Amino acid sequence: MTLPPPALILASTSPYRRELLGRLGLPFTVQRPDVDERPVAGERPQARAERLALAKATAVAVLHPQAVIIGADQVASCGELIFDKPGNAEAARAQLRAQSGRSAQFYSAVAVVHAGRGANDCFTDLTTVVMRTLSDAEIDAYVAADRPFDCAGSLRSEGLGISLCERIESQDPTGLIGLPLIRLASSLRACGYALP
Repeated sequence: MTLPPPALILASTSPYRRELLGRLGLPFTVQRPDVDERPVAGERPQARAERLALAKATAVAVLHPQAVIIGADQVASCGELIFDKPGNAEAARAQLRAQSGRSAQFYSAVAVVHAGRGANDCFTDLTTVVMRTLSDAEIDAYVAADRPFDCAGSLRSEGLGISLCERIESQDPTGLIGLPLIRLASSLRACGYALP
């Protein structure tokens, strides 16, 4: 007799990650991780995303050691600038002005933790977005229409934000939204979940 796979928990309150994980058709629950997300001085964007993804998964795994926990985090950068979620229109406009005519990198880190088995699978998807040169009027119109205040780098690519891009370079189009499903599906298969 084959045992059912363990419970699956998404350690995130992001509606974007919830929607993406739902595409895989697996039953899962969502739990807010209690994690300090303040940046560490001198930390590079990829390292920050990876640290936070693992911290989120681990925080929830302590409460549910027999479950498989998915933690994720995304950090955007452009040159030496690191972008958090802007939180408001003024910060979103500033982030977009800084990226105008330039390339920005979006690091989407994922940690799949199964504490009961002592197993961790951590990986990071890198997406490069080349922004068009944007006028202040275009930035204002986009921010007013899409309100990307909860998106790293102020870019909601699955919405109107796609019109700001010259091109997107990625191994996984879901990585830019915040949860790279191609690699995640492989990790979940290894945990015993049935996926095509």
